[in-house]
Amino acid sequence: MNGMNGMNGMNGTNGMQDIPHDTYSGASAHPAPRAGAEPPRTTPSAHPAPPISALLAAAAEAALPVLRAVREDQLGRPTPCAEYDVRALLNHLFHVVVAFQTLAAKKDADFSRTPDRLGEYGTQWPDRFAAETARLVEAWAAPGAEDGLTGGMNLPARTVGAMVLLDLTVHAWDVARATGQPYVPADGCVAELRALVAQMGPTARTMNVFAEPLPVPPGAGDLDVLLAETGRDPQWTAG
Repeated sequence: MNGMNGMNGMNGTNGMQDIPHDTYSGASAHPAPRAGAEPPRTTPSAHPAPPISALLAAAAEAALPVLRAVREDQLGRPTPCAEYDVRALLNHLFHVVVAFQTLAAKKDADFSRTPDRLGEYGTQWPDRFAAETARLVEAWAAPGAEDGLTGGMNLPARTVGAMVLLDLTVHAWDVARATGQPYVPADGCVAELRALVAQMGPTARTMNVFAEPLPVPPGAGDLDVLLAETGRDPQWTAG
């Protein structure tokens, strides 16, 4: 399959909610030090990671022009997510953007069904989607949103924020490819997402959230490498 394999009927990173909790221990992927061991010495990064809310704002700015340009007659087209046409993928992304506002507030989100928001909002859906992405950014900018664990997933909050960043970035590419549009990811997002996929990818593939990674030619760009790491073919076309 070119793209992320579905879980519970859903195709995208929100399926990672079903990854076993013991895959991640608290807010750090590093093992706990031995009793009596000297605490590890850390060197402050010269380039600290930007807040996840800033990355989400940049990703939304890159994605919105693509989504606004989707025509009604393109909604039935196939996408790199083989289980979704354009309409279904947009509804999925809409649902993720809304649900991860709840996760930012340390509450559980309902992924049992995907509402048909395109049907509900009609031609106004792009404006409603833009409003929800603004709420998403605001939710993750709230004090403490990146701290501790989020929702019932027992995952570090920043990791969960990066999961919606992955959907917003990669699914924007999916829609762009399906509808013949250009897409350039926001600065800084791909580096954050490659770190996320490196961390979660092996378990996600075992759980059938990601397809197996695909090879890329030497010198491939960072976005192409990220897409291949999620099991997508960077050269995918609608045919």
